[in-house]
Amino acid sequence: MQEDLPEIEVRVPIKLGQFVKLASFVGTGGEAREVIQAGYVFVNGEPVSERGRQLYGGDVVEFDDGEYVLAVRVAERS
Repeated sequence: MQEDLPEIEVRVPIKLGQFVKLASFVGTGGEAREVIQAGYVFVNGEPVSERGRQLYGGDVVEFDDGEYVLAVRVAERS
């Protein structure tokens, strides 16, 4: 796992679908649902298909659709 990942500060816990949109992996909530259900989103290296999955500070969220690979770390907003 990379130590130098960009971080996005959010109030935690946050749902995966909300975070995927907030992180600009996609533009809409509907697109977030589609990419999560398609298996393009990973949390801490594991594929996740539930957009309601709760994320916490330190979690790493990756987006990989075969064309683009993006990864960010969830940072707890203080």
